[in-house]
Amino acid sequence: MKPLVYRKAKRVRHKAPVRHKLRITKGDTVQVISGDDKGKQGKVLQVFPKTGRIKVQGVNIITRHLRASPTAEGGKVTREAPIHHSKAMLIDPGSGEPTRVRRRIDADGTMERIAVKSDQPIPRSR
Repeated sequence: MKPLVYRKAKRVRHKAPVRHKLRITKGDTVQVISGDDKGKQGKVLQVFPKTGRIKVQGVNIITRHLRASPTAEGGKVTREAPIHHSKAMLIDPGSGEPTRVRRRIDADGTMERIAVKSDQPIPRSR
């Protein structure tokens, strides 16, 4: 009878990051459609394509307690935390309501975002 030999399973230590295809970019105005901040509108401050999250101005406010250091003093600091991009919808430039986004390629080959409700282009504000 052969003795049992336990082998260590090979594991992948560093997975390649999966980049989420986001239709929201920095500078866009969005409205939160679910969660505690439902209905709030704000400007997108930062986009995290690796995690699929966005940081919206005035939404998902958290309080951090910072320890004092020789250069900066400690205390409570409030700031925005990222939310998932699926919880926010772009604001239609024509009506000011949240809308889904479609992409269209122009005659000159540039891609533009189109609001589904009004069929108007959404300008990029970078």
